[in-house]
Amino acid sequence: MNVLELSEQEIVRRNSLNELRAMGIEPYPAAEYVTNAFSTDIKEEFSDEAEPRKVSIAGRLMSRRVMGKASFIELQDSKGRIQVYITRDDICPEENKDMYNVVFKRLLDIGDFVGIEGVVFRTQMGEISVHAHKLTVLSKSIRPLPIVKYKDGVAYDKFDDPELRYRQRYVDLVVNDGVKDIFIKRNKVYTSMREFFNTRGYMEVETPVLQSIPGGAAARPFITHHNALDIPLYLRIANELYLKRLIVGGFEGVYEFSKNFRNEGMDRTHNPEFTCMEIYVAYKDYNWMMAFTEQMLEKICLDVNGTTDVQVGDNVISFKAPFARRTMTEAIKSLQALTSLAWTRLNCAMYASSSV
Repeated sequence: MNVLELSEQEIVRRNSLNELRAMGIEPYPAAEYVTNAFSTDIKEEFSDEAEPRKVSIAGRLMSRRVMGKASFIELQDSKGRIQVYITRDDICPEENKDMYNVVFKRLLDIGDFVGIEGVVFRTQMGEISVHAHKLTVLSKSIRPLPIVKYKDGVAYDKFDDPELRYRQRYVDLVVNDGVKDIFIKRNKVYTSMREFFNTRGYMEVETPVLQSIPGGAAARPFITHHNALDIPLYLRIANELYLKRLIVGGFEGVYEFSKNFRNEGMDRTHNPEFTCMEIYVAYKDYNWMMAFTEQMLEKICLDVNGTTDVQVGDNVISFKAPFARRTMTEAIKSLQALTSLAWTRLNCAMYASSSV
């Protein structure tokens, strides 16, 4: 990359990287770094009465307060953040103090990955922290991270530009609290569904992504070409037809979490590439499927949230089975009644404001 295309911070960080190598410190070591604890577990399991616990943790350096021979950093691992107390003489027990004076204070930057070995303790301010005995450079970050500061649960200097957040999802994950929880809950939903299906004897399968005839839904497909066969192929728009063939072939129940592709309009909540789950079971009817879906949704809520009540905006939605059953006609009439009530209230409010 042309040096003229780099920002000032990127140039400084590249120079720091070169200095680390000149000191004999590899900024991208290939060796395994063994960890035995996570930030959240350390805090949850800490006891003032217990013997000091030795830990080895790794993560990103997210903040740093240097106070002469002693410093505090905030380390972010895959589960959360924890404070680390670092002193010059602890991480540099011999005559050479370069690991603290040069590497830690000058060559490390926010966003760098480091490993910390030390003991857990509680500071005078009451914060559970790790007293570092050894610091290891694990990876040098060349590009600077946005600095989001948190105090009393409030975020300052937020990284909240929608364009940047969705185009640089990895940065969003690093600097914004709570974003990672979405990914974790999504995984828990999948795990819960698989458990629900598997315990009932239904089998997870894989069906073709490249299809000679796209089917199972009405959508415009993505088209590609198979060189060896010299034929056009289509990325699947649905996995329905292949799952039904498996039922025809003798399986009682099959399901699949599939990647589907639809070459149509898109927005923030509609992606041309998306994940879809479909399940097909023989010898059942729609009444069975309604009860089956109720039980599945109830289990998912309990597994993911620990409760069947879910807060959505100002409303609480209960996923406790059984659900209310409505015919299509009843649902439309109910919706019409709600719409009529909303218009009546709106007209009354407008009349009241105009009278004032």
